[in-house]
Amino acid sequence: MLLDYDGTLAGFRVDRFKAKPWAGVRELLADIQQQGRTRIAVVTGRPAEEVPWMLGLDPPPEVWGLHGAERLYPNGRRALEKQAPEVRRALEGLRRKLHRDALGGLFEDKPNAAVMHWRGHAPRVARPIERRTRELFEPLAKLDGLRLLKFEAGLELRAGRDKGGAVREILRESGEDLPVTYLGDDLTDEAAFVAVNEAKGPHLSVLVRREKRKTAADVWLKPPDEMRMFLRRWAEARRPD
Repeated sequence: MLLDYDGTLAGFRVDRFKAKPWAGVRELLADIQQQGRTRIAVVTGRPAEEVPWMLGLDPPPEVWGLHGAERLYPNGRRALEKQAPEVRRALEGLRRKLHRDALGGLFEDKPNAAVMHWRGHAPRVARPIERRTRELFEPLAKLDGLRLLKFEAGLELRAGRDKGGAVREILRESGEDLPVTYLGDDLTDEAAFVAVNEAKGPHLSVLVRREKRKTAADVWLKPPDEMRMFLRRWAEARRPD
């Protein structure tokens, strides 16, 4: 069971550290985890270290952070994809600029990326932030090893694997014939939906979102009620007889 965090397990917050799981989600995941029959991994755009304490599971789950470029094992070991020197220099220069001037948005500095958010701003304020961000990010995205990632209310210039790459690596480790599901909400989750849909075994890609949109996902669930229902049914289906 592969899960996005923000928008899927928790509602969005402008202050991301206030994005706690929907009521009942932690308990349902703990039930699934305690059965010992499901590998649970969170695949998120956040730095991986933020998820375990926010989710509150014991033991903590496996987390693929930074959209898959970082891996945090349940035992605390962390692995981060290496960046080419020219990519690292380009990101460092961009970070320095954005620390001086965040273009009116919220700048998030990640180990493998520079991220600009405009969530919570009115359209008349958000549009200039997006325009100025594109003017800064798009020329750098032409550099080999960097790419532009669009998500709701933001842009990310990043290096490293995406969520689809994380899903493929998990499937390679676990066995491609095992049942797999991925639940996510954002445009960044589309790569993961595609990867799950390519799995050889039983698979289900799930868009978790209040409004339906064009997607590669197999099904659409509204959070939090329908998403909780999905977790409850998974727990019942995997419960030993």
